[in-house]
Parts: sequence; C-alpha cells; structure tokens
Amino acid sequence: MELTTLEHNVTFMLINLGYAVLSLFVSVIALIIIDKIIFKDIDFIQEIKKGNIAVAIFQSVILLFIGVVVSSAMS
Repeated sequence: MELTTLEHNVTFMLINLGYAVLSLFVSVIALIIIDKIIFKDIDFIQEIKKGNIAVAIFQSVILLFIGVVVSSAMS
C-alpha cells in the first residue's frame, strides 16, 4: 500500500511531536539533576523571588544550554 503525501506529512508530524515530547522530558530531568546535585546549596526560586536578576539570567542560560544540547543530540 502506497502512502499519500498527506499521510507522509502526518507521519512525520507525529514523529517530530514524539521527539519534542522526549526532548522536553530529557530537559526537565537534566534541569532537576543540575538543580539538586550540582547546585544543592542554592535555592534558585527563592533568590529569584528576592529579586536577584543575576540568578534569573543564570537559570535562563542553563535552560538555553540544555535546549541546545538536547536538540543537537536529537538530530
């Protein structure tokens, strides 16, 4: 049975959705590991609530770095 173009597009879209969900889980697990093991003495959420902009920027850079690593690993 031959697949049509629409069926190909739907199949590729579902595969990409699966990769996106998998990369989301890997990113969350990596963030938890970094937060709990590497920086166990620092409470990032409390520091951000106190208005520490440097911690907010650092946390954002960690999220961007995890995203780059996971996206390069998935491709």
